[in-house]
Amino acid sequence: MDSFFSRMKKKMQSSEIEEIPDAEEGYVELDTEAVESIKSKIIVRPYTITDFEDVKDILDALREGYTIALINIKPLKDKDLVELKRAINKLKKTTDAIEGEIAGFGEDYIVVTPSFASIHRSPAEKKESSQERPEKLAAEPGQEGKGNF
Repeated sequence: MDSFFSRMKKKMQSSEIEEIPDAEEGYVELDTEAVESIKSKIIVRPYTITDFEDVKDILDALREGYTIALINIKPLKDKDLVELKRAINKLKKTTDAIEGEIAGFGEDYIVVTPSFASIHRSPAEKKESSQERPEKLAAEPGQEGKGNF
């Protein structure tokens, strides 16, 4: 084993440093704007939840912070209401963690936004949700979240 390290040491000591003839003082220019422009775009992505496992991809995209998710819940709603409730609760917890918003629109869709985006709610929706909110909170303690759920 010692002979291996001895040989490696000799090779490293005997190797010469090569200079690049046209190098400019060792500076390398990096194009950082290209990377930033890709990350700064906001993506609106449609998703369909057919079972609880589909939530993982949505959560990963939301945690990146550049995705607004439009989620079709009809297939899971028709299949299993308990799994649908579990999936929505998981989405709500992550939405709260990233300080985003979640809301249902129509009977079969949910929209989830990151913290920099907000969901427009008409005055009638705000009034209805504020009146219904105390009963829902009393029935489900610890489930206070943003949105119409």
